[in-house]
Amino acid sequence: MPSFDVVSEIDKHEAQNAVDQANRELERRYDFKGSQAEYALQEWNVTMTASDEFQLEQMKPMLEGALIKRGIKVSCLEYSDPQGAGKLVKMTATLRQGIDKDLGRKMVKLIKDSKIKVQAAIQGEMVRVTGKKRDDLQEVMALLKAEDSITLPLMFKNFKD
Repeated sequence: MPSFDVVSEIDKHEAQNAVDQANRELERRYDFKGSQAEYALQEWNVTMTASDEFQLEQMKPMLEGALIKRGIKVSCLEYSDPQGAGKLVKMTATLRQGIDKDLGRKMVKLIKDSKIKVQAAIQGEMVRVTGKKRDDLQEVMALLKAEDSITLPLMFKNFKD
């Protein structure tokens, strides 16, 4: 029986490359000359450090642009509030990945409401979709891609025929 898994993953190596690219862009920009602005990636958190909040706001599009160039969707970013630490201000951007239970339930409900003859089940941080016809599975893929309320970048893996 054909099946596939719906997952939300980010390539850590590409995320590191995007952060490095954003740091290089910081060095080249005239308005950041002499400032202590930088990006740092630890686990799935990008810490942005700058002299003031205005510079932090200027750093957001630079990071987002670098992520887009590396093929990572910016809809997975979650920014925290800026926090002052002496002369420096810090902000954390978290790279979300994995399908949580609420989003999984929402996806399963969406698939069932579409009346496509497939079964969807939540398995950990992914949703497995099985059906008798390959065309039905492709319809589900198109349905999930077109859905605006799903903010995480989705990937379809492990397609078995």
